[in-house]
Amino acid sequence: MTKHQKRLSVPKSWPVERKTEVFTVKADAGPHGEEGVPLVVLLRDVLGYVDSAKEARYALSEDSIIVNGEPINDEQRPIGIFDILAFPGRGEFYRVFPDEGGRLALTEIDEESADSRLGKIDGKQQVPGGDTQLTLHDGTTVLVDDEFSAKDSVVVDNEDKSIVAHFPYEEGALVTAIRGNHGGKIGEVESIDVTPGSGSNTVTVSTDDGAFETVEEYVVVIDENFTGEDSDAESEERQAASDGGDDE
Repeated sequence: MTKHQKRLSVPKSWPVERKTEVFTVKADAGPHGEEGVPLVVLLRDVLGYVDSAKEARYALSEDSIIVNGEPINDEQRPIGIFDILAFPGRGEFYRVFPDEGGRLALTEIDEESADSRLGKIDGKQQVPGGDTQLTLHDGTTVLVDDEFSAKDSVVVDNEDKSIVAHFPYEEGALVTAIRGNHGGKIGEVESIDVTPGSGSNTVTVSTDDGAFETVEEYVVVIDENFTGEDSDAESEERQAASDGGDDE
């Protein structure tokens, strides 16, 4: 089986240039399915921390790159939406978040925010013992004893895998579109229109610039802390405080 992937046929979410070269790295089997981007692509093409897969393998051998709380040693490990990348030696932490058009991008976050990650509930089922097992968007499973619904979002602690927050999918919820023509846009659910039969339900999302309509599968409920806006505001406040201290 080839270890390469033609750039022209990669998913639209991959943050790679499609016409500069013929091939790029192919993702290994793992989380996020075909949408998962090989870790080396983010290290080389997005962050510029390595120049080759060989350099990426060396960095990984030093346990210097943490994904969702765990050291990674496979440079082709798929990385996808809402994953947390940590570089402890650099003091850098990132969340994978949809950019304009649904292309995956890295949003810088603080160390505390890197302790947990967001997950969309794709399904749930009863398991032996009476517990409920949730299946998240990346294939992760979590056992719970509370009431959750498909399409809700949860925040999972990266250390003990417990659920630390729950965001229901409902009118008024803050969501982001992760795919489609409106990928990367953020707004509040204005209405949910149920389509009879096997067709996809549609959702209308109101934004600061108006509103858009998309299929239900393309939106994920988020918290304001997951947009990166709070981190930016905190950085500006710290900078303003620092500037004020210098004046004194």
